Amino acid sequence: MPAPHRLFLDVASSVQGRPWRDRLDLEGQGRAQAMTQLHGHPDLLARVLAGRGVRPDDAAAFLDPTVRALMPDPHVMQDMEAAVERLAHAIEKGETVAIFGDYDVDGACSSALMGGYLEACGVPFIIHIPDRIFEGYGPNVEAIKALAGQGASLLVTVDCGTTSFEPFDEAHKLGMDVLVLDHHQAPVELPSVAALVNPNRQDDLSGLGALCAAGVAFMALVALNRRLRRAGFWGASRPEPDLLSRLDLVALATVADVAPLVGLNRAFVSKGLQVMRGRGRVGLRALLDCAGASGPPSCYHLGFVIGPRINAGGRIGDAALGAKLLLLEDEAEATRVAAELDRLNRERQAIEIAAVEEAQAEALASLGVAEQGAVVVTAQEGWHPGVVGLVASRLKERFRRPAFAIALSGKIGTGSGRSIPGVDLGRAVRAAVEEGILIKGGGHAMAAGITVARERLGDFRAFLEQRLTLYVDNARADEALLIDAALTAAGARPHLIEMIEQAGPFGAGNPEPVFAFPAHRIIDAGEVGQGHLRVRAKAGDGSLINAIAFRKAAEPLGQAIMAARGEPMHLAGSLAIDRWGGGERVQLRLLDAAKPRDARL
Repeated sequence: MPAPHRLFLDVASSVQGRPWRDRLDLEGQGRAQAMTQLHGHPDLLARVLAGRGVRPDDAAAFLDPTVRALMPDPHVMQDMEAAVERLAHAIEKGETVAIFGDYDVDGACSSALMGGYLEACGVPFIIHIPDRIFEGYGPNVEAIKALAGQGASLLVTVDCGTTSFEPFDEAHKLGMDVLVLDHHQAPVELPSVAALVNPNRQDDLSGLGALCAAGVAFMALVALNRRLRRAGFWGASRPEPDLLSRLDLVALATVADVAPLVGLNRAFVSKGLQVMRGRGRVGLRALLDCAGASGPPSCYHLGFVIGPRINAGGRIGDAALGAKLLLLEDEAEATRVAAELDRLNRERQAIEIAAVEEAQAEALASLGVAEQGAVVVTAQEGWHPGVVGLVASRLKERFRRPAFAIALSGKIGTGSGRSIPGVDLGRAVRAAVEEGILIKGGGHAMAAGITVARERLGDFRAFLEQRLTLYVDNARADEALLIDAALTAAGARPHLIEMIEQAGPFGAGNPEPVFAFPAHRIIDAGEVGQGHLRVRAKAGDGSLINAIAFRKAAEPLGQAIMAARGEPMHLAGSLAIDRWGGGERVQLRLLDAAKPRDARL
C-alpha cells in the first residue's frame, strides 16, 4: 500500500481551510523518476504525468492521444446498430429528419453535428431547441406536433429524451419514428423508441458513460458513415464528409459539459482543439473574434469564452442561436449572431451577479455560522430560470458542497444543482423523482436539473441531507489542494507552460497542474472587474509574477491576500499565458494561499 501523500510546505490549513498535499505519493515519485531516467522526460513534466496516473511505458501514448487508438467500434453501445439502420434508411429515402436538442452547449453542438452531416447527405432536416422557460427541458408534445406538421417522419433527440415517455407516445401516434442519442442517467424502464443510444442506460456495457451527448452523436455518425460507404452512397457528385474536421464541436461540448478528460474524451478534445486552431468553422471564428480571444484556442476558451456565449442564448434569449451559429457559413450572418450572443452573455452576467448575492445570503442563513449541512438548497421568487445553474455553481464553489438554486414561479420551482467530486447528484435526483418528491429531474454525477412543487422544498432538502451526508462528509474529509511542484516567479516562463501543456488538454478528470510559489511577498493586491482579485508578488531573488483569482476579491482568499500586502505568502495556482494587448506574459491563476510559519522572521 503506497504511503499517504505528505503535506506540501507544511500547510495543514490554508486561508480556505484546506491542507496542501504533494500530488505524488512515494509510488508516484518512483513513476516520475522512471520517466525521466528511461525516456528522458523533463523532471517537471514527468511529475505532472505521474500525478495523473500515467505509467512510464504509457507516457508516449498519453502525450499524443489519438481517436483511432482510443475509439472502440461504435456498435459496442446498446441500440447503435438499430439507430444507424434507421438513420441510413431516412437518408437513402430522403426523409425529413427533425433534430430535437437541449438548450445548452452540448445540445447545440450535438444538433449541429447531426444537422451538418444530414446537410452533407442532401437530406432535409429541422432543428428544434426548446425555450427554457416556456417549454422546459427535453421533448414536449406541442413541439412534436409542430415538427410532424412540417413533414418530419424521423425524430432524433440529442442530449435529451431518455425519460420522455409521453412526448414519444405522441410521436408514434403521428407516425414518427424516434431515435435517442443521449448520455444522462437512465431509469430501468425506458420509453418505446426505434433506438435509444445512451452509454448510461443500465443495460449498456460499453464503458463509455463519460461521453457527452456530442461524443455519442459523433460515434453514431462514424458508424453511419461506414454503413453509407458500404452501400455506395458517396461518389463524385456527393463527396464523403470528413468527420474528423467536426471534432471541434465534440471538443467544445465535452469541455462545456464538464465531461472527464480521460481516454476517448481526451483524444476528442486534443484533436478537436487542433481543428479549431485552423479557424475553419465560420461561427466559432466569429465568436472568438467577437470575444476578443487571443492566441490559439484552449480548454479555457472552450469553457469560459465560447461556452458561456453559446449558452447565453438558451439561458435568456433565443435558444436556437447557438446551434444556428455553429452551422452558418455566411461570414456576415455569423458576425451578427455572434454579436447577439455576446450581448446576451453580458446581460446574463448582470442577472447572475444579483441572483448569486441573494443565494449566498440565503445559504449563509440556512447553514449558520458554523456552516453545518451537507447540501445547499436555495430558492427565490423572481430568479431567472436561465441562470440557476450558474448560481448553483457559484454556491458549490463558495461553500464546497453540492448546491441547488431554484427559481420559483407560483407553486412550481425549476432549478439546477452542481456537485463536488465523489457525490453523484444525478443519481440522488433520480431517486427523489422515483419517491415522488420531485415532479421531474435528471442529470449526471456533477450536474442535475429539477422541477419541484414549492410545498415539497423542505422534503427535498431533507431527502438530500439524509441521502448525501455520508458522501459529502467523505468527500470533504479527503479535500485537499494537490500540488504538482514548487516554483519561483523566475521559473514561471512561457516555455515551461508550453512543456507542461504536452500533458493536456486539462479539465475534469485530467486536472490542470497546480504549482506552489513559496514565500512570495505580496507587492500589490486589489479588486478588478466583477469581483476578481489582482495580485503582484515578488520572489526572494526579486523576480515578479502577476496573479488573478476570479470572483474571489470579497471571499476569504481575496481578503487574506489584501490583508497581507507587504508580507510573504505561499501562493498556489495554475499557470497560463496572458496574451491580452498583444503581449505574452505568464499569469498565475490563483487558487489558494497560506501564511508561512516563519513569516515573522
